[in-house]
Amino acid sequence: MRNSNIIIENTRKTMTYPARIQHAIEFTTKAHSGQTRKGKPDVPYIIHPLAVALILSRAGADEDVIIAGILHDAVEDSSGKITLDDIEQQFSEAVAALVGHVTEQDKSLPWEERKQQALAHIYEMPYDALLLKSADVLANLSDLTADIAKEGDSVWQHFNALKEKQLERYRNLIEALQTVWPENPLLLEIKEKVIELQ
Repeated sequence: MRNSNIIIENTRKTMTYPARIQHAIEFTTKAHSGQTRKGKPDVPYIIHPLAVALILSRAGADEDVIIAGILHDAVEDSSGKITLDDIEQQFSEAVAALVGHVTEQDKSLPWEERKQQALAHIYEMPYDALLLKSADVLANLSDLTADIAKEGDSVWQHFNALKEKQLERYRNLIEALQTVWPENPLLLEIKEKVIELQ
């Protein structure tokens, strides 16, 4: 007969919620105030950077990378109000460098040229920046596949390029990510999402 008096120790680790992460959430919420997701006027943009941070956390990223995930679009989408210097002063040089790796340098360029520059930059990124880039791609792909499941191919009308161009871009991203870091923990999920899209 089992002894009902056995005490089972709680072996769960105590989870902490660092003040820097709270600060990053507040900072990026202000940066994206009033912005919504592409084609979704009722979905606040902040959903995306938080999803990126959750993906990074699940992948075992350290605190600086998670914070960079929360902040990754703040410079690019703030119309010059927020700079990498601001992020360095508020968070750290390491966080600013990571955000810099995934920030488009010239939003005035045509879509295709901007995406070519971003693709070429993958070959120069350190692993932490590649993980950040991968989490961003995976979050976008997850949104896109969910939207297509609900609304069909009409979703593609919300983007700057047609479906085939977008799919080609994602295939090129996968090839680049696999070339520079085949052990990337998010690569398989990215591949699966692109297969869903096709």
